[in-house]
Amino acid sequence: MFGEPRFVGANWCRPPCTRTGDPPIGIPDAAKEYIVKGVTALRRDAKSDADLDPEFDSAGCITEIATRMSERLPELASDVMLYIQDAMPQLAADALTAELFRASAEGNIGTVLRALRHHIAVESVEAPSAALEHARRLARQDVTVNALVRSYRLGQSRVSEHVFDTVRMTDMPSAARVVVLQQFTATLFAYVDRISQQVIAAYEEERERWLEGQNSIRAVRVRELLAAKKVIDVDAATASIRYPLRWHHLALLVWYPDAQADGDELPRLQRFLAELGQAAGAAASPLFVAENRMTGWGWLPYKSPPSDAVQKIRAFASARSDCPNIGIGTTAAGIDGFRRSHDQAQLARSVALACSEPGPTVLAAGDPGVSMAALLTGDIGKARDWVADILGDLAGDNENDARLRETLRVFLRCGSSYKLAAEELTLHFNTVRYRVGRAVARRGRPIDDDRLDVEMALLLCQWYGKSVLNI
Repeated sequence: MFGEPRFVGANWCRPPCTRTGDPPIGIPDAAKEYIVKGVTALRRDAKSDADLDPEFDSAGCITEIATRMSERLPELASDVMLYIQDAMPQLAADALTAELFRASAEGNIGTVLRALRHHIAVESVEAPSAALEHARRLARQDVTVNALVRSYRLGQSRVSEHVFDTVRMTDMPSAARVVVLQQFTATLFAYVDRISQQVIAAYEEERERWLEGQNSIRAVRVRELLAAKKVIDVDAATASIRYPLRWHHLALLVWYPDAQADGDELPRLQRFLAELGQAAGAAASPLFVAENRMTGWGWLPYKSPPSDAVQKIRAFASARSDCPNIGIGTTAAGIDGFRRSHDQAQLARSVALACSEPGPTVLAAGDPGVSMAALLTGDIGKARDWVADILGDLAGDNENDARLRETLRVFLRCGSSYKLAAEELTLHFNTVRYRVGRAVARRGRPIDDDRLDVEMALLLCQWYGKSVLNI
């Protein structure tokens, strides 16, 4: 309920724990002006008074003022609560939250007044239970910690106004009023500084526990959607997982190899996906679900099919030194597209896992041949034997055979056109003809009778590399 400023000279210091999403935290300008004018007026009046009587009982005066204010505690709490609520209605979004808010206000004001009345050191004061519970409830309602801290600052400014009004109505020398106000102000600041840290700690602990529970529920809902074992209410599912299922989806699988494990992979993957979503032009926040401690499932939402999302993903990944491996599905719409894109991303990952190439791999199911390659190899050992049977010596693991395989693959894909293959490979027509002839010779037999098998074997060599070659 109170704020958390520290008064150092003439500077109002910012709190140590804030988040974006709320107005800047600070004492309202009108309240600061009210307090500054009040102190200035009192000090001006004090100049005309005689020096403060050394026998003046400032402690007793503070006790008297704190007692007067305590007698009006329900009234003060209501006023402070309404003052904050006018600026921040989200702090009392429902009846139970409003009840806790009022109890928090009354508990905080009553605690600080008791400390003043009985001269209790602020260091020994603990936050009222209602204030802690109100902070926990705000954490579960997705209200930011910034809003919580700001409410304490607003509350502090309003209580300060009531202190000034009470002191003005008290019969004492102006110089004595300054002493009393200084003591009240110092105590109030110290109280806010201590208590706000306690409520922030309660908020953060509850927020982490609540998010963990929400993420677990979200993961269960997503797995139910993927399993498709029952009729799905799309709108209800959208609200449950907080993701627009009626839009277009581009599914991703992201993972780090075991060699890079450092115990913090899932947060790294989640941060990476959030930044990737922005770079790829997603229309809303990505959906992230953990598959295991090394792997995450992701979906990027779009209002219409993106034309260059895969290119943007590759460009973003190539610029990151901490890039994980990425399997990319194809864009599809609705809940069926949500599932289908995920299945395709799984196929892309299966190819990437079978590859023997070092470094992060980024494969898309839409890349030529990737989906077919994934379907062809459930057993990499059997695939290697089959490639050797089809390609013979052309399946050798060396640069020369790799060059011949690539030329033959492009030649066959171009409809056995030397001209088109030469254009794609940026080679001379005769060079392509020579390499194709050499590739057929290395294979040991013509390709006319089993051309489809040859194309499939070359496809496996392209995507699986050393894993299916003769070592």
